[in-house]
Amino acid sequence: MSIRLRLTLLYSVILALTLAGFSAMLYGTQAQSLLAGEKRILADMARRFGEHRWFDDKPPEEPPFSPPPLGDDGELRQGFGARAIYVQFLSPEGEVVGHSEDLGEIVLPLSDAGLRAAQRGESWEEIASVEGERMLIHTMPVMVDDQVTQMIQLARSLADQYQYLSTLARNLFIGSGVATVAAFGIGWILSGLVLRPIHRITQTAQAIGAERDLSRRVQYAGPNDEIGQLATTFNEMLARLQAAYQQVKQSLQMQRQFVADVSHELRTPLTTIRGNIALLRREPAITVEEEADVLDDMADESDRLIRLVNDLLALAHAESGRQLRSETVWVKPLVEEVCRQAMLLDPDRTITCESLLDVAVVGDHDGLKQVLLILLDNALKHSTGTITVATTCVAPAGSPNPASLDVAISIRDTGPGIEPDVLPHIFERFYRGDDARTRPGIGLGLPIAKALAEAQDGTLTAKSQVGQGSTLTLTLPRASVDRAPSS
Repeated sequence: MSIRLRLTLLYSVILALTLAGFSAMLYGTQAQSLLAGEKRILADMARRFGEHRWFDDKPPEEPPFSPPPLGDDGELRQGFGARAIYVQFLSPEGEVVGHSEDLGEIVLPLSDAGLRAAQRGESWEEIASVEGERMLIHTMPVMVDDQVTQMIQLARSLADQYQYLSTLARNLFIGSGVATVAAFGIGWILSGLVLRPIHRITQTAQAIGAERDLSRRVQYAGPNDEIGQLATTFNEMLARLQAAYQQVKQSLQMQRQFVADVSHELRTPLTTIRGNIALLRREPAITVEEEADVLDDMADESDRLIRLVNDLLALAHAESGRQLRSETVWVKPLVEEVCRQAMLLDPDRTITCESLLDVAVVGDHDGLKQVLLILLDNALKHSTGTITVATTCVAPAGSPNPASLDVAISIRDTGPGIEPDVLPHIFERFYRGDDARTRPGIGLGLPIAKALAEAQDGTLTAKSQVGQGSTLTLTLPRASVDRAPSS
């Protein structure tokens, strides 16, 4: 059963129950009102008869008493069951002593409970069937000196009331049925209009599943109600899925490119080693000098393989999402230590440290040291002049609190610089510009440094001008400490 049909049936049933309750209440109110009106009429007529004391001057053995006309229109109507009021007089013992002529031989009944109530001086009302007619009978005692001298019974047919109530019930039933059917039809149309956006969402989801097109969106121009919020949420979910799909697609492409690059980098030294082994096994054997050169070549290629594998492991380790230690690292002693170690790589080069601040950052000591060593090694390889290391405090990008500063460690060289079309790619794996291809390295140093920096909530950026040199800047969150540690 569809939700449209369930909703239509639900509020149709609710409407039917509401109409049934209203009809029952109206029917009951009308029935009570009509009965109460009849009771008031009979009670008033009984009171008038009691005031006239009809039997005070008439002996009981006289013919049946004929009272004045008591019909609704002032005249007695012929035929039992008309809207006339029928009168009957009883003795204190309940025996009939007189009645109106229109009663004929008919005797109005009085129950035992009614007789006892009248004998106690209380009026009594009851509904009884007389000659197949439902009659309302009012019995009133006539009191003289606190004694019941006679009883007056007045009766009136309830046929008109029952007919009116029957017509009312039929009209209420038919009207409620027609209203319920009409409400069902209107509700079916309205629910279809309300649920149309959900139907479009279903069609869009089916189309996306069939075509695998995450760029499609649900078209909704209605108000921002629950359906509108559902359409908006569905479109936002599609946007996130599309972004995630593109990210996964890009990651798979990068993975395939990474595998291809690694295969290319491994193939060259392995091919060289395989060729040198073939030379060593050649008959006739090569000379001792040639054998020494071959062994040296194999050793160099083996070292190259080891460096490549270590770099790959470091890169995988940095991008694995492993949580590095988050501790307070003082910048000045760390930079001085890294500069001393970097000078051992090329004793003839000059590395200067200027404006080293006594500030601390939040990060991993070994990870930061590795990043700085990679940046200094990269500067040593691609420049010939002096290398300058400096620290500054900068405001975080987009931070609402200017008082919260980050620490920037910049490494500036005076080399040939990087071409503008090459600069955006220097942090990609295995990427090497035309000038870098003539220098040692496989293009994994800067990607490793960037991955390690981002793993510590830092950033690594590069600026360069051709002919003037390059500047690599490592920015890290500053630690909330007051003073530098002792030496």
